[in-house]
Amino acid sequence: MSKKTLVLGIGNLLLGDEGVGVHAARALQREECPCAAEVLEVGTAILDALPALEEADRVIVLDAMKYDGNPGTVYRIPLGRCRSSQCIASMHGFDIFRVLALTGREVPPEVLVYGVEPSYIGWSLELSPQVTNALTFLLESVKMEIKKKNFGASSQLAHLSPRP
Repeated sequence: MSKKTLVLGIGNLLLGDEGVGVHAARALQREECPCAAEVLEVGTAILDALPALEEADRVIVLDAMKYDGNPGTVYRIPLGRCRSSQCIASMHGFDIFRVLALTGREVPPEVLVYGVEPSYIGWSLELSPQVTNALTFLLESVKMEIKKKNFGASSQLAHLSPRP
């Protein structure tokens, strides 16, 4: 039996690179994401994802991530690792940890974060050139992740670099 995968695009479209998760989710929706994964453009309304989170076995969160790398660097990290390092850059009123707690599930879904190091977070509807260049790499990485049977046991941060 295959696991139900949910992809959440998180971020604020009004703040430049902070909206990368939403831009990525929209692109995946246009491409009809593989393996029947459900893709939601959540933006800053993370609570809206609660019903989908209650049903998912695996969750991939797409977001901006400040980890002091070069702008456009793509990171792959289990959500539990984010908690200890405070690495998600998004400024959302209700974070994914609290929303997962609200599901009331005895066994929470596996959650993996794909983050992109921002170049510019400020008033803009556009992504910076560095983050725009990383978007194709991010989408391909996420599509490959969806096709896997599970996320694997790695609890390490992975720095993934898009090709120039």
